[in-house]
Amino acid sequence: MTVDTRPSRGLGRGLEALIPSMAEDERPREIAIDDVVANPYQPRRQFDDAALEDLAASIREHGLLQPILVRTVDGGYQLIAGERRLRAARLAGLTRIPAVVRTADEQQQLGLALVENLQRSDLNAMDEARAFRRLIDEFGLTQEQVAARVGRSRPSIANTLRLLETSEAVQQAVGEGRISEGHARALASVDEAVRQDELLAFVVARELSVRDTERLAREVRVTKAASPVAPAADSPEGVSADPDLEQMEKLLRDVLATKVRLQPGTRGGRITITYFDADDLARLVDRLAGGVR
Repeated sequence: MTVDTRPSRGLGRGLEALIPSMAEDERPREIAIDDVVANPYQPRRQFDDAALEDLAASIREHGLLQPILVRTVDGGYQLIAGERRLRAARLAGLTRIPAVVRTADEQQQLGLALVENLQRSDLNAMDEARAFRRLIDEFGLTQEQVAARVGRSRPSIANTLRLLETSEAVQQAVGEGRISEGHARALASVDEAVRQDELLAFVVARELSVRDTERLAREVRVTKAASPVAPAADSPEGVSADPDLEQMEKLLRDVLATKVRLQPGTRGGRITITYFDADDLARLVDRLAGGVR
């Protein structure tokens, strides 16, 4: 499932809240590209190689139209914002690059990199979440302070941070664009990582909408709360009495590509198969009937 690029957000006072305004006489200067070191607070982890090549081709033809932003460190420069431009300029073979040299501490540096990427819609939701978490954990900011610095509402920051509560597979799917932030937030409402991964596979395979994913996650939570599988009297609390039963349940989920629940009783038991719409029901009937209806 391919997720469309999210619309850019208004940043309000984001830049002004991070560092003092640019002086009127401050102008870009040409600096040696080899004197620029990477930004350790760069929030984005993934770069599109094809897009970098396209940008490099444009730079070869037209030059770099927008300067990068750096600060001075140890006789050289450390990048604050503009890593895509810096990488593409190197690919284009430039030896010098236009840059605006600013004064910024580490908190401002991370914030500037984050704000610049947000302005360009360059960050995926997981990159945003990790950057917000760093601002909170490493620099002691509150969610309200993070919101003020990036021009977002506090609930928006809180919702994005919830993505860090999802499984590694869900986080990777968000980073790769296979599901959206809305899908991931719905999956985050399910406690167990293994359940999140199972739902993720179903959501991607069926190309479910965010609303359908929310409904699916809600159904999982309700079913778990209403019909837990009770352990045997001589089993430790929370440990399944029959691992074979769990394995069969997983096999049925994989075969039917939907949520299946096995509930053993004193005599026999119950199999609960969940479907989500009429088409899904028809698919399951075909699968269970062996294609003959």
